[in-house]
Amino acid sequence: MALSFCGNKSNAYSVTKGVLNNPCFVDALNLVPHVFLLFITFPILFIGWGSQSSKVQIHHNTWLHFPGHNMRWILTFLLLLVHVCEFSEGIVCNMVMGTNHLHLFMPAFMGFVAATTSVIYYHNIETSNFPKLLLVLFIYWVLAFITKSIKLWKFAEDKDASQYLRLYITALLVILYGLLMAVEINVIRVRKYVFFANPQKVKPPEDLQDLGVRFLQPFVNLLSKATYWWMNPLIVGAHKRPIELKKIGKLPIAMRALTNYLRLKDAYEDQRVSRWRPSPSIWRSMYRAFGRPILLSSTFRYLADLLGFAGPLCISGIVEHYYGLWNRQQPVNYHMSYRELLENSSILAVLLFLALILQRTFLQASYYVTIETGINMRGALLAMIYNKILRLSTSNMSMGEMTLGQINNLVAIETNQLMWFLFLCPNLWAMPVQIVMGIILLRHFMGPSALVGASVIVLLAPVQYLIATKLADTQKITLEHSTDRVKKTTEILKGIKLLKLYAWENIFCDSVEETRGKELTSLRTFAFYTSMSIFMNAAIPIAAVLATFVTYHILNEKGPSPSQAFAALSLFHILVTPLFLLSTVVRFAVKALVRRLTDFLGSLPSPPFSFHSISGQLTMIVGQVGCGKSSLLLAMLGEMQAIEGGVYWSKSAAGSKDVVKNRNSVAYAAQKSWLLNATVEENITFGSPFNKQRYKAVIDACSLQPDIDLLPFGDQTEIGERGINLSGGQRQRICVARALYQNTNIVFLDDPFSALDIHLSDHLMQEGILKFLQDDKRTVVLVTHKLQYLIHADWIIAMKDGTVLREGTLKDIQTHDVELYDHWKTLMNRQDQELEKVSQTTLERKTLRRAFYSREAKNQIDDEDEGDRFLFSEDDDNFSTTTNRRSKIPWKVCWCYLSSGGFFMVFLMIFSKLLKHSVIVAIDYWLANWTSKISNRQDSYSLLVFIILCAAGITLCLITSLTVEFLGLSAATNLHHNLLNKIIHAPIRFFDITPLGQILNRFSADTNIIDQHIPSTLESLTRSTLLCLSGIGVIASITPIFLVALVPLAVAFYFIQKYFRVASKDLQDLDDSTQLPLLCHFSETAEGLTTIRAFRHEARFKQRMLELTDTNNTAYLFLSAANRWLEVRTDYLGAVIVLAAAAASIWSFHYGLHPGGLVGLGLTYALTVTNYLNWVVRNLADLEVQMAAVKKVNSFLSTESENYEGSMDASQVPENWPQDGEIKIQGLCVRYDPMLKPVLKHVNAYIKPGQKVGICGRTGSGKSSLSLAFFNMVDVFEGKIIIDGIDICKLPLQTLRSRLSIILQDPVLFSGSIRFNLDPEKMCTDDRLWEALEIAQLKNMVKALPGGLDAVVTEGGENFSVGQRQLFCLARAFVRKSSIFIMDEATASIDMATENILQKVVMTAFADRTVVTIAHRVHTILTADLVIVMKRGNIMEYDKPETLLEQEDGMFASFVKADM
Repeated sequence: MALSFCGNKSNAYSVTKGVLNNPCFVDALNLVPHVFLLFITFPILFIGWGSQSSKVQIHHNTWLHFPGHNMRWILTFLLLLVHVCEFSEGIVCNMVMGTNHLHLFMPAFMGFVAATTSVIYYHNIETSNFPKLLLVLFIYWVLAFITKSIKLWKFAEDKDASQYLRLYITALLVILYGLLMAVEINVIRVRKYVFFANPQKVKPPEDLQDLGVRFLQPFVNLLSKATYWWMNPLIVGAHKRPIELKKIGKLPIAMRALTNYLRLKDAYEDQRVSRWRPSPSIWRSMYRAFGRPILLSSTFRYLADLLGFAGPLCISGIVEHYYGLWNRQQPVNYHMSYRELLENSSILAVLLFLALILQRTFLQASYYVTIETGINMRGALLAMIYNKILRLSTSNMSMGEMTLGQINNLVAIETNQLMWFLFLCPNLWAMPVQIVMGIILLRHFMGPSALVGASVIVLLAPVQYLIATKLADTQKITLEHSTDRVKKTTEILKGIKLLKLYAWENIFCDSVEETRGKELTSLRTFAFYTSMSIFMNAAIPIAAVLATFVTYHILNEKGPSPSQAFAALSLFHILVTPLFLLSTVVRFAVKALVRRLTDFLGSLPSPPFSFHSISGQLTMIVGQVGCGKSSLLLAMLGEMQAIEGGVYWSKSAAGSKDVVKNRNSVAYAAQKSWLLNATVEENITFGSPFNKQRYKAVIDACSLQPDIDLLPFGDQTEIGERGINLSGGQRQRICVARALYQNTNIVFLDDPFSALDIHLSDHLMQEGILKFLQDDKRTVVLVTHKLQYLIHADWIIAMKDGTVLREGTLKDIQTHDVELYDHWKTLMNRQDQELEKVSQTTLERKTLRRAFYSREAKNQIDDEDEGDRFLFSEDDDNFSTTTNRRSKIPWKVCWCYLSSGGFFMVFLMIFSKLLKHSVIVAIDYWLANWTSKISNRQDSYSLLVFIILCAAGITLCLITSLTVEFLGLSAATNLHHNLLNKIIHAPIRFFDITPLGQILNRFSADTNIIDQHIPSTLESLTRSTLLCLSGIGVIASITPIFLVALVPLAVAFYFIQKYFRVASKDLQDLDDSTQLPLLCHFSETAEGLTTIRAFRHEARFKQRMLELTDTNNTAYLFLSAANRWLEVRTDYLGAVIVLAAAAASIWSFHYGLHPGGLVGLGLTYALTVTNYLNWVVRNLADLEVQMAAVKKVNSFLSTESENYEGSMDASQVPENWPQDGEIKIQGLCVRYDPMLKPVLKHVNAYIKPGQKVGICGRTGSGKSSLSLAFFNMVDVFEGKIIIDGIDICKLPLQTLRSRLSIILQDPVLFSGSIRFNLDPEKMCTDDRLWEALEIAQLKNMVKALPGGLDAVVTEGGENFSVGQRQLFCLARAFVRKSSIFIMDEATASIDMATENILQKVVMTAFADRTVVTIAHRVHTILTADLVIVMKRGNIMEYDKPETLLEQEDGMFASFVKADM
């Protein structure tokens, strides 16, 4: 058929009735504006911008939006849509005509191209801010408006025109061109770029000029906003290089926490001022501050939900079109009505495609807007809570009205719940509309029987709600058991050395397993309810369809038509989602009713205060514990509620001439030391400028240099909650250093000596307070118990029971209150005797050194690993290997997880899943065949088969949902059991080189992910993948030609998921890692309120909180934008799949491959694929992140266990071995690890039964290693230790360790009872336990406790002093009647009195036992029978102490001299 513009008729080009009366000529005239635009803009686009963008990327600091920017984009989209309709109508008319008429569709096609060009052209002009070139568009809109108006006028003259579709299309085009012309005129009016003398100069928004702002969603054009096109560089770039915080930059000003806080605060304050409302409501404030975007999001949601119903309607139309409607003959003119257009299956397929694209775009826009608003609101709420915390009174905190836990709850849980509620908010009002619309349409298709199916769905909704609440309750119980288990595990890990030395690992392991058992019971319930929830979701649509079709058959005595059946089927799928979600939304709504938040924001702030400072140089406040010394300081700082009176700051203190009420900042060191999560230097400077000389002086005054030298990065090491754990004394000295460093007139020190030993206290007093502070002429107020320092005070305040007992100089008190002065003198003498007390500092430093020695060794090993890894990858191109490693799915780890669940469960899961999906496909397939049959003969038989298939489907849904959850449970059980056993039986070296936090993480966070998160993700992933695969399989089996279209779609899908998974993982990590500092900052502030307020640093901390909130919000926003990026792309792919499926079935119909009712089945499945494609990728990405937990647990499962067996059988060892306690050490060589150097080299010694032996030497000489060698805790690679004739290396570890006794340097007690701590094996009688307590001189104290032997011991034995704890350890050692007893520096951390008790017990109670003492202080072993002096793993001196003392230049003699 020849192509001709006006057709092949002879009169086609005739103009006898006038040029404008020839429709073909009018259509040709309509081509002119389009050709004009293309002719002018193409050179500008290709030459101008083409060359420019190839040289330099136009950066976003030049972007602008001209007036009417969004309006123009919306109108252009509508214009494109109308052009598509015009083109379709033209094509359909042309097919009906006898010859080809190009003028019917050519102008529409050119109009579409021109509209697309106009918007690209406009975008380029806008981004480069060059408005003069817009004149071209203005001329185009005018010309197009005129030519279309002529066409409309000619149509209007025809009296039959009102029934033609083309008239309405033309009228729409005239309106759109007119509106676009108006937009263009408005730009000229505002910008004055042409026809005006001085055009307006405009700068881009402030955010875009700051290149640090990378979140561009608010600034890009509408198309990029809708498709998240601006995210492409970030997501694709993540593949080459991980996304870091630097890369995601800052937030735009409108999204920052400060901006949103001010908005919320204004709304809150307005209510406070308003006369009508007694108390301001946080809900109302949130609505006023953030209501508008929520309304916008809800509008998008309504549009999306209404467009969602286009699917069933179009399917119904397309299927109906197959059944006879297409046979109708069209009239031989080329105008068609809109009804005829909607009866054309090709047109319906295109409309379905467009509806899907629009629906998905609106849906994602709705999600995005709610998430952005939710994040903005969370930022505002956090700032509000933080400001409130800064104003909380100290009494609120100390009286327990507001605990740290409650504050953390508000920050971590309540604000997040509110945010989630906001995310789900649009669902609340969109769902009822969706449900009502769905039921109306079902009624339209299926008649009254539809109501039966709908009622099945509605009636089962409350059951889903019930399951959801049960799930929440079970989760709470699980959490309690889990917390309990982690607490027990922590205790085990902290005391692991003791447990191994006493061979008690298995007892404690069983106790954890018992708690785990309780946890697993509630996890089983959790798994059951989860699977019920999944089952309901899958089974309800099957049940609803079954009920509907059975009822339909009963009422009409025949099955429904294919168009009815498949429209109903897809409607049921639409209806299930809102009902399932409704239960979740309602639950969140109930949870989010923010009573606690409102109460908190309404609680009393700290009262404002008036003051007086004690003038003078050094004022000391003394008195007994609890007499109100600290309270007086707090009152001076305005932290206490004043009942009467006030404190005034005198002029010298405040630095002004009069007595003033307010004050400058005060340097304050609280009694309970408070550190920031920051470096040592930041903790000391605390926001003040760094002055090297001053800093050094302060460090020296507080003797911090030796401690700093021990830290891995010196004073740049991070300390605090998340950093390195320092001891009490070290923490306190840093706090004092902070107070000294600040340049303030007044310094308050609250008992700074409490955690320091005497040498340090003296040094601090002399160098810090008397020298450093006095040189600066600062007013110092010092609270102390150290009365020996009173002689330095200029003024003394003595307190008793909350009142001032006496004040004045020491001389005044000596003359006026002799009794008090004498009392002080006796106390001073007692304190002087305490001078002999051990230097605690050396011990603290030693602990620190040990912590790092082990950590460094570990790091060294790690570094070596890293080195190997890099050597390995040098050969390949480094870039590609990292890329591959990052984008590969960890199949190995997945298999390891599944195999932990048991092979039978894995087989059952796979088999039942495949069977279920096959049955579901069979149900739909049968439905298609049944409804396509014309005869009614076998209707009842078809119905029966349909019922049987549905029943089987529902049963299989139940089985599969249960198998996945219980497979997960079985895997979690096995993984935890193996992990616990591996860790508990690992050699002690493992605990030295692995940080405790890392091991604990495996038992807490990772176990939680394995327990609760992986099963549901796995279920969701397998379900969505199988749904997509079965969908694509069904379409391909109906219309094989569809596979041709599938190949490019599959390639596109592969790349989308590959890029997304890598970027999503990075952004997820960023979100997690930025959340922790924010939560820590809140708890840190609440703990250090007094200090922050004393220093007047509220503003600095507020600023830090806003920065941390913004950083976390940026990560979260990018993560949610990445999710939208993925969903838009997979949704569009899904829409293309639907279009391809429809096109394939139309094509196969044209070629006589009549697919019958199966077309409806194919399209229904294509719609399902659209819904589930993005879930496949999202679940895959989630599973990948969660599998990291399995990988980490697995890495610990490969740890070597200690060799518990030994070469001798336990039965061969005599019952009472070791009876005598004779020890022979022969050529002993010991190391901690085969990789490390030996710590003991060829040691030989002989210890007679019952001998008391002392071992001494400097730190690192191998004393403790020798004591560990007795218990076979280290690697003995040469030589042997023979105890009572048996080589200990041959013994089973359990036997060896259970027969010896040891007291360690750090006393370890476990939570439980005193009885449990002395005898966890429950082997001894009460008399034996009381005897042990009596020997340790604890009997009277324990008798006085409620419960006696069953009295409670808190975690770590915190309710006893260090000395008492050490005595309990002595009693524990005595309970075990062993003939060999080892004391490893047991007196290092206790005072003289306790040490004397210990020495006495050793001499009397252990008189007949062999005692080996590793000495911390040499004078403790002067009475020993034998002394061994060690150096660098060798024995240097070996004899009686008296003999060794005679050698004056010997090591032992020099030690004794130094210790005197």
